[in-house]
Amino acid sequence: MKNVEKNFQISMACLAVVIVFIGLYTQSLNKMIVTYFIGILGILGVFLPDWESFDQSVSHWGTPFKVDEFTAESCRSVRFRFYPVRMAIFTILYGFGVYKWWMFISTQ
Repeated sequence: MKNVEKNFQISMACLAVVIVFIGLYTQSLNKMIVTYFIGILGILGVFLPDWESFDQSVSHWGTPFKVDEFTAESCRSVRFRFYPVRMAIFTILYGFGVYKWWMFISTQ
C-alpha cells in the first residue's frame, strides 16, 4: 500500500508543478483552478478504480463477480495486465480530456 501512496504523492507534486507553470504562463487564476480540477480527476481516475474488477477482459466489466474469486493474495498483489481494448478506452478518454484542457489553456 505504501507504493500506491508514494505514487499518489508524486502525482500530486507533479500536478502542483503543472499548476504553477500554467499560472506563470497564462497569468490566469481561472485556468489554474480548471487545471487543478482536471488534474485531480485524472489522478483519481488512475488511483481510485477497483482494479481487481477492472483487471479482466473488457467484456467482463459489466458482469458481477463473487467475493470468493478474490483471495487476500490477489488483493495484496495488484498488478496491471495489458488488455488492448482497455488501453484503447483509457487512451481515448484521457486523450480527449487532455485535448479539451489544452484547447482551454491555449486560448488567451
